[in-house]
Amino acid sequence: MESITQWATAQSPSRIIARCGIALGEVFAQDTGFKIERDPDTVRAPDVAFVARERLAQIPEAGYAELAPDWVAEILSPSDRPGEVLEKVGQWLGAGVRLVWVLDQVRRDARVYRADGTISTVGPDDELDGEDVLPGFRCPLRDIL
Repeated sequence: MESITQWATAQSPSRIIARCGIALGEVFAQDTGFKIERDPDTVRAPDVAFVARERLAQIPEAGYAELAPDWVAEILSPSDRPGEVLEKVGQWLGAGVRLVWVLDQVRRDARVYRADGTISTVGPDDELDGEDVLPGFRCPLRDIL
């Protein structure tokens, strides 16, 4: 059986982490792996992830979390290939992630992918919105990038 593991880039999304409401759940940094597929086992480590409070008990003290986060942010690096990024987004959504942000520091924009299949682009003068996944969370993209 083949096992796929992806490690996140070294970029720090600390600004996003600092702005997320802990009362809603828990935010995980890029060193946390989530097992999102089996046979073959696929473990992904997003740059930032959020799991709602009511689901936190499902995460073990040791080992990979065998669940999909509610929200994921991926920060593009210069070595990321568009097809690989879209595959990763598809894996996240297929595993049950409700909201995926792909932040592009070079283009100064973000793409927002939702579980219902809709996609939108957020420009540098627009706000990222946590929607129903992170209710009340709004942040100008320029404050993050």
